[in-house]
Amino acid sequence: MPVTILIVEDELAIADSIAYALRTDGFVARHVTLGAQALQAMHGADPADLPALVVLDVGLPDMNGFEVCRQLRQFCNAPVIFLTARSDEIDRIVGLEIGADDYVTKPFSPRELVARIRVVLRRLAPHAAAPAGRFDIRAPQARILYCGQVLDLTRYEYLLLKALCERPGHVLSRAQLMDRVWADSPDTLERTVDAHVKSLRAKLRQVDPGDDPIQTHRGMGYSLAGA
Repeated sequence: MPVTILIVEDELAIADSIAYALRTDGFVARHVTLGAQALQAMHGADPADLPALVVLDVGLPDMNGFEVCRQLRQFCNAPVIFLTARSDEIDRIVGLEIGADDYVTKPFSPRELVARIRVVLRRLAPHAAAPAGRFDIRAPQARILYCGQVLDLTRYEYLLLKALCERPGHVLSRAQLMDRVWADSPDTLERTVDAHVKSLRAKLRQVDPGDDPIQTHRGMGYSLAGA
């Protein structure tokens, strides 16, 4: 089934060139010119029709692209690639910090943009099975979003949750988690896993008090609840 990409760009010549490159490469291209239209398209879409990625211009007529991304992240984890005429490092940092997956400065090659889109989609594909879409792993930034919110995790909390997310529904023993998470610290005790699970649960409850996705299997280990 063809993958749909949403282009949010008010300059028609640029949007047309991106759309042509996408269609040539086998994608379906949808185009809107306003941030509000983009939010509506992503919020009201049937899951089967939801675009897999958003190419988002920073300088839109109705609202700043950064603000579009902030609002999008409140209800959707679809990857975002920013387009901008600005190349300042601070702009790139702001874009990445609010949840963008890549950043392309104008002028750019539409073919290169399509290549970047494929890289982002490939990078996220292994995590598509995360339970109910609640978790979104951003490996390049060492971040995990839960229900659209960035979790404030320590290094080992991040690695532990990532290990569980990568095998939803599978029970991982403490020894397996030690091998995956604390490989560089062989003297760490297994009860460290329990302490980190406890701290992770507390941080997840801050986002969604009614949910406890990490399940304990007595005498066996831990798993992340399936969908």
